[in-house]
Amino acid sequence: MSLFSGSVFRFTLSLSLTFISAIALVSLVSQVTSSNPVTSLSPALSQNPFPDPVLDISPTNTKGRQTLVLAGGCFWGMEAVFEHLEGVTDVVSGYSGGDAATANYETINLGTTGHAEAIEVTYDPTKISYGQLLKVYFLVAHDPTQLNRQGPDHGSQYRSAIFFRSQEQQRVAQAYINQLNAAQAFTKPIVTQLAPLDVFYAAEDYHQNFIKHNPINPYVIIHDLPKLKQLKKRFAHLYRD
Repeated sequence: MSLFSGSVFRFTLSLSLTFISAIALVSLVSQVTSSNPVTSLSPALSQNPFPDPVLDISPTNTKGRQTLVLAGGCFWGMEAVFEHLEGVTDVVSGYSGGDAATANYETINLGTTGHAEAIEVTYDPTKISYGQLLKVYFLVAHDPTQLNRQGPDHGSQYRSAIFFRSQEQQRVAQAYINQLNAAQAFTKPIVTQLAPLDVFYAAEDYHQNFIKHNPINPYVIIHDLPKLKQLKKRFAHLYRD
């Protein structure tokens, strides 16, 4: 793993805060938040309209709050994006795809355990649908065309994956991927995996609500705050502070 990949990159940036003056940090925030409005989206995003899912899960077919588990790179930014959506009642950062014995941050970041950094989203289907959550996931939360990486983070633990809880979730997710490919929403193929959810392991406490507790972390400023800016711009009807 290179110096600027995976957890090493994130924590190297975190430690660098000690050496960044307040003036320089404010300047960095200003530059990032005023940058090109599409920099936080997939560079493979085409100019074609980004469609809503034709197939969705009707709230009449569900009872009470529902959950879905999504992987798309570092869970810090993924968690923050979905926490800002109306109808989402809880988001937990964690690990999916491996077993309990190795479900810890240090081991998972070796890239050999089979886990993916993921989030578990709990939502009210009468306020936001499964399909709407998938649209946010594909358009804003991560780049679904990157294989086993997201930005500076490399390894299978950063893969794009939807861990479905039911055949209906699988069917809707696969239909939307097919729809996005047919619409040529991206200039590259979507590589998002669909896999049945075995178990979801919550991550360590210091990863939960990471951006809320670490808003001036350089990794957050560079890679995650632009996602929140895009969320507010593109999903204003769903965005909440």
